[in-house]
Amino acid sequence: MGDWALVTWTDRFRAMRMDVTPLRESRDFRLLFTAGSVFYLGSMVAYVAVPFAIYDLTGSNLMVGLVGLVELGPLVVFGLYGGALADHVDRRRLLVATGVAQVALMGAFAWNAFSAQPRVWLIFVIAALYAAVSSMQRPSREALEPRTVRHDQIAAANALSSFAMQFGVLLGPLVGGLLVAYVGVGWCFVAGLVGYSVATLLFAAMRPYPHDGETTPPSLRGIHEGLTYAVRRRDLLGTYLVDIAAMMLAIPVVLFPALAHEVFDRPELLGVLYSAETVGALVATALSGWVGRVHHHGRAIVIAASLYGACIALAGLMPSFWLACLFLALSGAADMVSAVFRSTVWNQTIPDTMRGRLAGIEMLSYSVGPMVGEARAGFVADAWSVRGAIVSGGVACVGGVLLTAAALRDFWSYDSRTDAHAVAERERRAAGPTSA
Repeated sequence: MGDWALVTWTDRFRAMRMDVTPLRESRDFRLLFTAGSVFYLGSMVAYVAVPFAIYDLTGSNLMVGLVGLVELGPLVVFGLYGGALADHVDRRRLLVATGVAQVALMGAFAWNAFSAQPRVWLIFVIAALYAAVSSMQRPSREALEPRTVRHDQIAAANALSSFAMQFGVLLGPLVGGLLVAYVGVGWCFVAGLVGYSVATLLFAAMRPYPHDGETTPPSLRGIHEGLTYAVRRRDLLGTYLVDIAAMMLAIPVVLFPALAHEVFDRPELLGVLYSAETVGALVATALSGWVGRVHHHGRAIVIAASLYGACIALAGLMPSFWLACLFLALSGAADMVSAVFRSTVWNQTIPDTMRGRLAGIEMLSYSVGPMVGEARAGFVADAWSVRGAIVSGGVACVGGVLLTAAALRDFWSYDSRTDAHAVAERERRAAGPTSA
């Protein structure tokens, strides 16, 4: 009995392990995965450097906060334009071109940091240009990934890409902090430059990915077509609304300093709060082998997003610092599961001719959402309490997700085996030249 139970649990664990089949079978996915790993690590190292450089030069938290406002406009405009552009040009070439621009901008950041008199205004200018270039690049990167793997491998590929991103999010700020402390902020930008250079070379090593048929030139009309398509597809609309509910209502990151200082009186452990969700997300992706066997993706998204909000609320209620961190880690795991299934719905059902524009719209949903969410959390915390802001946000997230599921039945009942869009895309991939 004992041996049989051991075999059973061993088999279950093996079934949960991350599926690395896309890495074994697709050369271009390996290149894209490695490029993404290096890219996220380098970008998160530089992410630490920009606010530190501004604060070091000005001593003003307001000036640090203004960077986000400066980046918002380019992010919105060029995110939508980049999505439309990705549906017209070879996405690999667009990745290479924007990668070269990112290398140049990191070089400009480094040059300014190492100069005798670094200029604050130049940091703002470069940050705005960087936001424009990065928002142009991301839709192409996300729209290209499904073409590098088979249709049935998309869920596994999404989990692998998410693991690479979370690894960079966890390790990058740590490396950046050490560089700032021991060798100076300029070397953070050098690290970013190296990361972007390697990623761009890997993009260039991929084979070309021209579009199969007639494409839509980038224009306001093309962007409007993408927005109309997203709204009319109720299953897609559900994925966007769930993401917005989580980001705008429940995201607690802006309150972490107050949570560590005022609520728990453990300011020395602030970094643990920032890392807790990422650790949970990494564990979830490492044990993501089961996601390929789930077909009701809408239900999986609703359940995972509801658990995310519930765990955030419980984290705000916990009497001890470490229990709060535990529930933050669980929230990160739930959010990652939701993200993997949202990406799977997008990549398995959106036609290649629309994928860039839809990726641009999706990028805005998880880029603008946190900005609004941070403002909401800060306002509620000042008007009520830090705990109240966290708990109420988590509860509101659960309510928003459940209302979305109730209002959009096509989203809740989505089944990848029978959904008309998923079936059409699967058949097209099986018959067309773009199948991996």
